[in-house]
Amino acid sequence: MSRETMLHLNTNTLIGFTDKRGNAWHYRAVLQGDESNHYPGAIPVADVKRRLLNWQAVPRRVAIEFPATFETMTHLNDAGEPVRWAVQADRQAISPSNRDVVMGLFKDGYKIHQYDAWLLDNVATILDDDLSISSAGLLRDGALAWVEVSVPDTFTTPEGVAFRPNLLAATSFDGSLATTIKRTVQATVCDNTLAVAQREKGQTVKIRHSSNSLGRIADVREALAIVHSTADDFAAEVAQLTQQAVSPLQFKQVIDLVFPVSDPESKRAVTNAQNKIDQVTHLYHFDPRCQDWTGTAFGVLQTLNTWRHHEQGGLSGSTSAEKRAARAERNAYRAITGETQTADANVVAILDRVLTG
Repeated sequence: MSRETMLHLNTNTLIGFTDKRGNAWHYRAVLQGDESNHYPGAIPVADVKRRLLNWQAVPRRVAIEFPATFETMTHLNDAGEPVRWAVQADRQAISPSNRDVVMGLFKDGYKIHQYDAWLLDNVATILDDDLSISSAGLLRDGALAWVEVSVPDTFTTPEGVAFRPNLLAATSFDGSLATTIKRTVQATVCDNTLAVAQREKGQTVKIRHSSNSLGRIADVREALAIVHSTADDFAAEVAQLTQQAVSPLQFKQVIDLVFPVSDPESKRAVTNAQNKIDQVTHLYHFDPRCQDWTGTAFGVLQTLNTWRHHEQGGLSGSTSAEKRAARAERNAYRAITGETQTADANVVAILDRVLTG
């Protein structure tokens, strides 16, 4: 599924705070040209704009090729037949100003949320000594972008969970994502992305690319302020989840519900589900990213999140590097679009069902 390569990851993503966090797994100096995409400290706003967001999305007219006579034709098709182009006034294609490619096709009511204005300029309003850009990047050939803000230091809860609070701003030009501002945390032991306050509302702000959206840019600026409360909220959630004991039987019930057999009569379906259960069970009991919290609700959530980030299959690519690039893209895309949050919330809901009988 991955459209990204090791070259893309080294030239179209920027990674900050490497003095504290180390290099990203995809770091390859030979692929970065004259300028590294890794920064010892915060990533300067000017560098994000210069290196990633130095273009604008522009609308292009859309035309459809119809059959024609020699009198009405505009050209011949591949079969040598007369055809004509008919411009569709109610449709538009969105292209980058620096390349002749199409990122998305939309009706004429679609409103462009420029990356530099909606992501970078808004994010810049909250940057200070305690908040800095920690990562930024382009995915899907530039059709999706994110800018992440975080604190430079790592927090550790009394339960031993080390994490970094983040705020993620993202939008797209392919229709896959509304402009989104959301809180996440990065679990430093495994570099997983976790959603914050899974069962609470109001942790994500989404603004669609509609005719009324351009007047809501102030909502984005207001939403950015929520990053300041992320550490306390996540620490409180960790405390709650680590206090919830999970017996071996309850753990089995949870993972059986997370990985149901799609067709009990199919040997392949039964084997696929059991393979996933075996992988998760091994992580839960023996993996250093998970085993410190075995026997708790947090341990179950952390294990299933770790499995999705680092073990789940279904990736394209013939080489190990290609599959790792595909995994990096998939994890980033899931964090941005909310798939990670939805999956974590589903695990919490299943846990509640099992623990309450």
